[in-house]
Amino acid sequence: MPQREPQAPPPPVATSLDPAARAGIAASLAAVDADLARRYPGDPGTRQPVHTVYVPADALTPDTPRAWGEEALALLDAHAPTPEALAAVLGIPDALAAPVHDRVRAKLRREPVEDLRIDFEDGYGHRPDAEEDADAARAARLVARLAASPAAPPHLGIRMKSLEPGVRDRAIRTLDVFLTALLDAGPPPPGLRLTLPKVSHAGQAAAMARLCAAFEQATGLAPGRLGFEIQIETTQAILGPDGRATVARLIDAADGRLTGLHYGTYDYSAACQVAAAHQALDHPAADHAKAVMQTAAAGTGVQLSDGSTNVLPTGTADRVHDAWRLHHRLVSRSLHRAFYQGWDLHPGHLPTRYAAVYAFYRESLGPATARLAAYTLRAGDDAPGVLDEPATARALAGFLLRGLHCGALDAAEVTGPTGLVPDALAALAGGRTTPRTP
Repeated sequence: MPQREPQAPPPPVATSLDPAARAGIAASLAAVDADLARRYPGDPGTRQPVHTVYVPADALTPDTPRAWGEEALALLDAHAPTPEALAAVLGIPDALAAPVHDRVRAKLRREPVEDLRIDFEDGYGHRPDAEEDADAARAARLVARLAASPAAPPHLGIRMKSLEPGVRDRAIRTLDVFLTALLDAGPPPPGLRLTLPKVSHAGQAAAMARLCAAFEQATGLAPGRLGFEIQIETTQAILGPDGRATVARLIDAADGRLTGLHYGTYDYSAACQVAAAHQALDHPAADHAKAVMQTAAAGTGVQLSDGSTNVLPTGTADRVHDAWRLHHRLVSRSLHRAFYQGWDLHPGHLPTRYAAVYAFYRESLGPATARLAAYTLRAGDDAPGVLDEPATARALAGFLLRGLHCGALDAAEVTGPTGLVPDALAALAGGRTTPRTP
């Protein structure tokens, strides 16, 4: 075999800048780099529930999640017992009807509630202090009991009252009673959620962060163990008196403890003076608020949740079907706008929540896995005709990961076409190097 001629080294490339100039630029941006890394750590890749179920504190029982699942399954059996019936009511494509129907039924038996919030605010109202104290302690014992159950919701916690003057002391006491009683039963469960409603000023978010820190210090919990969610229910949470968007200030004021932003449909709509008949998730005022929330939270790791519909699937078959169609359309709309979580106020909302979620992921499973495989494997002729960039590859990985988390997709359906196991998907979704599964 003939020997190749040695290659001459490439000629040197000329530059003009002194190395000290480059070093100076790097030094001047060091603080900027650190600030951006602190404020925008990116998506953690952890599981986000597809919904939050709110139950008044006095109505909670150890069987609440199971009872919701049984009632939802009974409604499904009564009003859409077959895949064809569900598809006819909701307009689900025929090819998706059977897998969606089967998965919804299985989900309602196995894990009907992904996120349970015990309500001490609007759904609970004002009670004598002794009564709320007792309910807060009882809620803590029930949370500890539920968390120890194999069928426990992955996330659960309380919604306290706000930090507005009239209810501030009661809110703080309820939080204290609940957390103290919860610790008496053992370490806080990993999926613990604390929700602060009606936030209208960054100072309230900062105060909640200080409350969490004070409780950790008083009880010996690890610093940073407690986080909280904020409900966006006031116009002041979106736009401040100086005309600047306020949500980013709330996130910053929470000092790294903020885990979620939840849109409050009816309080926010009322604050905008939207007539009751038109208060809905798809009102332009709602879309504006959620767009601001979405932009402010992007890259921070703070998860977003849409609100609820108060139209309940009860009564005659026609009324149930009408309510289901509305809920299914609104959930699907939220998913298309990258709000992957919402509130459910009634067991009858569970069938359409999961039907919309599962159809959303399954409808795009084939194209998403093909595009991700083309990106990670650098496919040539077999590529799906789309040239994806790293940012879109991260979005594709995040999409598939969410589908796996909620049960819409199976691991084999994702790993087979892409070569990526869930941990590798999480790494890619977070912008990290992603090895291919052998």
